[in-house]
Amino acid sequence: QVQLVESGGGLVQAGGSLKLSCAASGSIFSINTMGWYRQTPEKLRELVAAITSGGSTNYADSVKGRFTISRDNAKNTVYLQMNSLKPEDTAVYYCNADGTPGNTAGSAWFDSWGQGTQVTVSS
Repeated sequence: QVQLVESGGGLVQAGGSLKLSCAASGSIFSINTMGWYRQTPEKLRELVAAITSGGSTNYADSVKGRFTISRDNAKNTVYLQMNSLKPEDTAVYYCNADGTPGNTAGSAWFDSWGQGTQVTVSS
């Protein structure tokens, strides 16, 4: 079983910065893609940014140029540096990771979510 634990959320004023972290633990052979999603009561969960094991990244248009995703493969950890935050960035942010569980390569696959961390941007 793979667990994801997020940290770094909080309250910040518009224009400020926050950095989210998400560490994966458990029985992990390899992690493919790690990403951040966000959700509000008014909107469905949406992709914010994702990064592959090789370092390829993908961002939502609304955060391009302001957010940066990175990962430390040795620590099974993904980060989201959020700059120039706007009130519309307010949401619960969820970490996601997929890959191969266990001790050896095989056909099994995991797709796990963290518990979410609140980010609130005040105007």
